[in-house]
Parts: sequence; C-alpha cells; structure tokens
Amino acid sequence: MNPNNPRSQADTSSVQAAAHSLGVEVVLASARSESELDAAYASLTQRSAGALIIMGDAFFLHAIKRLAALAVRHRIAAIFTSRQYAEAGGLMTYGASVTDSFRQAGVYTSRVLKGEKPGDLPIMQPTRLELVINFKAAKVIGLEVLPHLQQLADDVIE
Repeated sequence: MNPNNPRSQADTSSVQAAAHSLGVEVVLASARSESELDAAYASLTQRSAGALIIMGDAFFLHAIKRLAALAVRHRIAAIFTSRQYAEAGGLMTYGASVTDSFRQAGVYTSRVLKGEKPGDLPIMQPTRLELVINFKAAKVIGLEVLPHLQQLADDVIE
C-alpha cells in the first residue's frame, strides 16, 4: 500500500476483514516512492508472504513494470487491479475493464453534449471485471494455474 494515498486505510481495512473471515494473516508492506519498493518486497519475502495484493494507486500504476519484475524475482504471487500489470510481466490482474470504462465515459460525454446536466447523471460503477493471467510469470514463480482458473480468465498471456 501507499500510505500517502488517502484511500489506502479503507482498502487495507477491507482486505484485513476479508482475510480474517478466511483465517488468513495479512502482512502489510508500504512504499511511498520507487526507492522504497525493494525494501517492501524484501520485507514480504523475509516474512514468507505467500501472495501479494497491490492496492490500486497512481504511484503503483506508474511503477508497474518494476512491481511486476520485483514480484517475479522474489517469487511472490501478486495480483493488481490493472491489466497492464500482467502485460508488464506480473502474474495476474483482476479489476474493472478499462475498455468498458472508456465506453461508459463516451456514453456520458454524449449525454452531456446532448444537453443533460452532468450533476443529474447517475454515478456509474464498473459492471465488467476482467481476470488476466500471465502464464510466463506463473512458470517463473513455480505456480501451476489450475484448468478451472484458466477457464475463468478473460485473457491469458503465454
């Protein structure tokens, strides 16, 4: 997590609540800058973290290639919210479809240009989520992607 992100506390609380209900321990690592990423991954490796959820954050999106490379190098199964992470060499992503979100933005733009007031338009939530799995990263990490999970994936990178 990026402690400079105001959303990080709420996101972390949600992850901790879900993990608690599953009987899974959460180990937190934080980074505010690229210079802190190596230490964050090293702390996860030192504490034998079995998996990593990279919180959605503009800084992390900027450092996406480095995040992916560090996860693979440290052999940590990591998931991110943006498909660019899997495309950059990370293991998997699960999040809102960027294509679908842009399509919705186009629909809203059209409605505003036709005279509707932006304040009168309802707030939209993403309705299409994508699961993308990078098989190359899975192989390097030493993970077998189960056939059932392969079938659920919207896209696979081989």
